[in-house]
Amino acid sequence: MDHPPKGEIMASKLWGSRFTGNLSQLAEKFTYSISYDSKLALYDCVASIAHAEMLGSQGIIHKKDASAIVRGLNQLINDIEAGRFQHDPAAEDIHSDIQSRLKKLIGKPADCLHTARSRNDQVVTDVRLYCLNHLENIQALLDGMQIAIVKFADKNADVIIPAYTHLQSAQVVLLAHQMLAYVEMLERDKGRLEDAARRTSMNTLGACALSGTTLQTDREFVTKRLGLLSTAANSMDAVSDRDFLVEIVSAIAITGMHLSRICEDLIIWVTSEFDFISLDDAFCTGSSIMPHKKNPDVLELVRGTSARFPGRLMELLVLMKGLPLTYNRDMQMDKPALFDCVDTIEDMLALMAELFGGITVKKDVLAARVTAEHFFSVDILDYLVRKGATYRDAHDTVGVMVKECLDRGKKIADLPVEQLKKYSSLFEADVKYLLNPEVSIKGKKSFGSTNPLMVRAQINIWKKRLK
Repeated sequence: MDHPPKGEIMASKLWGSRFTGNLSQLAEKFTYSISYDSKLALYDCVASIAHAEMLGSQGIIHKKDASAIVRGLNQLINDIEAGRFQHDPAAEDIHSDIQSRLKKLIGKPADCLHTARSRNDQVVTDVRLYCLNHLENIQALLDGMQIAIVKFADKNADVIIPAYTHLQSAQVVLLAHQMLAYVEMLERDKGRLEDAARRTSMNTLGACALSGTTLQTDREFVTKRLGLLSTAANSMDAVSDRDFLVEIVSAIAITGMHLSRICEDLIIWVTSEFDFISLDDAFCTGSSIMPHKKNPDVLELVRGTSARFPGRLMELLVLMKGLPLTYNRDMQMDKPALFDCVDTIEDMLALMAELFGGITVKKDVLAARVTAEHFFSVDILDYLVRKGATYRDAHDTVGVMVKECLDRGKKIADLPVEQLKKYSSLFEADVKYLLNPEVSIKGKKSFGSTNPLMVRAQINIWKKRLK
């Protein structure tokens, strides 16, 4: 962590005129936030430009001073975007750093910038702008991962796999059907982020410390200039609200949970016991002692790293739960949790999208794994229901038949019709036609099922939607 210089004189700070002497070196180290809130540099400049333009248009400061401020801030933005901006470790926070740099660029007019605002409304505005920018980026990355999964599903549209409940083999489905389940998960994640973005897109600048200002400001001007959806109607709520951060981190935590579940499936599938797929070597590592090993470390690390998100969410909830209105310095600690979650989920989504392009499906192995007759017990049950049996009677009949075949080491396919009729008079020879994975998936009729025509239609819908 960067540390401020020893014994900084407090009078040099934005708030220092009330104080004399030096701030404790330990207090400096403990209270400074520049090491992490420097991420807000760009957004601080953008919000300050809107604020300066409003001050000038309202005649609160001279228009020539407003123009000088805008010019200087645009120069700082150019430096930030070009990678030339390095935060000053001696600055208390990014707001002080920007103010100091601006004064070096334009001189005295920089002293007008802080008119009709406080760091309380300034920081929350910066954070909201940061969030809106990154929410858009996360949604784009979710799109990218969905596209990668849909491409994988399309490429393997005819592959049938075992599906599981309780991690016990249950029925057969198309691999593409399971892939589209992941796409649905990620779509809900996008919806949560979109909802959060609407509530984040609020202008809090101009609320000042907590009660507003006696100066005739135009907050709607700033709202429109920043492209935000609304203006905070209560100045106390404006500076103390961090609900939007809790909501965003909550949405990220759910996304991380979904990524972890996807990874878990893939990790199981690459084991030698399952052997359904293989991963590109680019996403695996070996063992320092066992030369034959090919470990899915990337998947395991995504699964493991996702545990950070609920921890960070709880951190924010605990941070905020006991705070009185309005601003408290505790709120400074909301940013490490937010930045960590945003950076991590962005990296994970980009990585997972690339990983899906390197998965090879072992079609021969899967074809051999979907022939066991227990996969088709529900199809046989439905057969009896269509013949007129009640569901309960059909369930009991199939259960007894499957148990006896397993106990005696026999197959339903080998039983003569006469023996089948001992279980139910409704059985005919055509029931054996159902003991086939292709017949099983094609026989599904309900909307949203693994029927190949329905899955193909869903693939086409997603391809069009994500195009």
